[in-house]
Amino acid sequence: MKLRKVTAASAAVFALALTATACGGDDSGDGGSSSSGGGEKIKIGIKYDQPGLGLKTPDGSFSGFDVDVATYVAKELGYEPNQIEWVETKSADRENALSRGDVKLIAATYSITDERKQKVDFAGPYLLAHQDLLVKSDSDITEATDLNDKKLCSVTGSTSAQNVKNDFAPKAQLSNRGGYSECLSALQNGQVDALTTDDSILAGYAAQDEYKGKFKLAGLKLSNENYGIGVKKGDTATVDKVNKALEKMVSDGAWQKAVEENFGPANYKNEQAPKIGQIVK
Repeated sequence: MKLRKVTAASAAVFALALTATACGGDDSGDGGSSSSGGGEKIKIGIKYDQPGLGLKTPDGSFSGFDVDVATYVAKELGYEPNQIEWVETKSADRENALSRGDVKLIAATYSITDERKQKVDFAGPYLLAHQDLLVKSDSDITEATDLNDKKLCSVTGSTSAQNVKNDFAPKAQLSNRGGYSECLSALQNGQVDALTTDDSILAGYAAQDEYKGKFKLAGLKLSNENYGIGVKKGDTATVDKVNKALEKMVSDGAWQKAVEENFGPANYKNEQAPKIGQIVK
């Protein structure tokens, strides 16, 4: 009888331990993946509506430079492409998505700023972009000051156009649209003279088949935008692993290949790959 009592007690303890393990499996808040990689899935936040960077295509697949970078990083963390769950992460929700644990990483034209670093950690930067102008291929606009008395388009809520007006062309006529596609249509139809935002975003739109040869980048560097991969605040282990993956992507040529494939058609003159951990002010 004594042996039976000990066995029953042990079984109860063992069952309790299994229950605790099962209940605690999702408490890490790591976006459905383990910090060491190799889990069943990894959730990565991207944009769904930025050609050349992060775009969900009609067939449900994803393309763009951010997607390529994130896929490479995930591979180095132990995840195959079919183990990645892409999550649409809008700009206003990026910090919350990381803090809630909705995603493990965010690669979504996420500029590293001092303000954002108070809320999240960043790996990278993996791309140095600049605010620029997109104009028609036969346009004579070559400087931001040329926009005086011209119509400049940007999306509602963006500060890019206002920055141009404040710093370079006080007589520029600002025209806000709901999205960059609307600005492109207005530019194509002659309703506006230029579109402004990050050069990488402009190049992505201009590289679309229907726009090839119709637009060009002015090649201005009106600001420095250091794109980083967002990680939950305090997860320094993941930051270190992602940085190592980015360094490898640059050294083995995969980074340059991704730049050329996603931005090449727009004649995008990208900066050299930034040094990991070095922010260009």
